[in-house]
This record gives sequence, C-alpha cells and structure tokens, in this order.
Amino acid sequence: QVQLVESGGGLVQPGGSLRLSCAASGSIFGINVMGWYRQAPGKQRELVAAITSGGSTNYADSVKGRFTISRDNAKNTVYLQMNSLKPEDTAVYYCNVRVILTYYWGQGTQVTVSS
Repeated sequence: QVQLVESGGGLVQPGGSLRLSCAASGSIFGINVMGWYRQAPGKQRELVAAITSGGSTNYADSVKGRFTISRDNAKNTVYLQMNSLKPEDTAVYYCNVRVILTYYWGQGTQVTVSS
C-alpha cells in the first residue's frame, strides 16, 4: 500500500501564493509519475500538473506560467508552487501518484482564493 500525506492548503487572497506538498510512503518502489489534480464544486476533477521521475512536466493550460511542479525523489515528495492565484483556482487539490501501473490518491487539501 501507498500512503500520501498532503499539506499546504489554505485561504489566500487573489494574487497570492501557496505551496502544496505531498509525501509518499509505504510500497513506493517503482514510483514514477507524481501529480496534482483539483476539483471545484460542481465540476469534474481535472489535472493541474504532473511530473515524471525524470523531471518531465505537464501543466493544464489554465495554470501555465503561474504554477510550478517539482519533486524530491530522495524524499518521495512532490510540490506544487502556486503563484498569482485567482478565485477560479479555488478547489480541493489532490495528490496523485503512479507506482508501476497503480494510481494512488491523497485525501485532498482545500485551496480557497478569496478577498
């Protein structure tokens, strides 16, 4: 089994920044893609950003230039630096990790962008 522990969500004003972290533990041999998804009320869960073990990244168009995904392979941790936050970024953010062919989800962390 794989355990994912997320942290870093909260309330921030428009234009502000937050950094999310997700640490993986357990049966994580073979971990490859790590990423972040989000789900706003009444909307489907969507990919925000993902990063491979080799460092290749992929971003949703809506966050390009504002969000940066990174990972520390030694710590099995993935980060999401979110800058220039907008009210439409408000959602529950979920960490997602692929270990060989199995995907695992974190419990989610709330991000609210509001003045």
